[in-house]
Amino acid sequence: MEHHKAQAVEAILKNGVFLSAVLSLFTAQFAKALIVLLTNRKASIQELISTILWRTGGMPSSHSALVVAITTSIAFSSGVTSDLFALSFFFALVVIRDAMGVRRSAGLQAKALNSLGTKVSKRLHISFKPVKEINGHTFPQVIAGSVMGFFIAMAVNTL
Repeated sequence: MEHHKAQAVEAILKNGVFLSAVLSLFTAQFAKALIVLLTNRKASIQELISTILWRTGGMPSSHSALVVAITTSIAFSSGVTSDLFALSFFFALVVIRDAMGVRRSAGLQAKALNSLGTKVSKRLHISFKPVKEINGHTFPQVIAGSVMGFFIAMAVNTL
């Protein structure tokens, strides 16, 4: 039984789609943390760890890096004429569109609501609980993430 588990783990770690996905996700999140560090020298270690592990939004888009890496790797493993490639390609489009469109708009609306709520709260002396501000992506962030995911997948699948 243990031998089968070891073989399964080994197979996953040799899978180009899996490796491309993991590497692109962590590389994008690490780049995001590095950018935070370079642009905000007072960033705490907690903020950097949070950025690497969890934070959404910012440069580059880890969502875009992930889905483009998966799609590119599937092109290598299954071919561009496969059903799996078609599925991953359109899934990538949905994820990228959502990151730039819906999530970004929702985040901007939440920011406006929080600003308005804070002003009304101060003026009328009532309590206000801010809503969560979701960080979407700008077009340059999506392009950077997509290029990163593409080249990571190329490297994983050709080297």
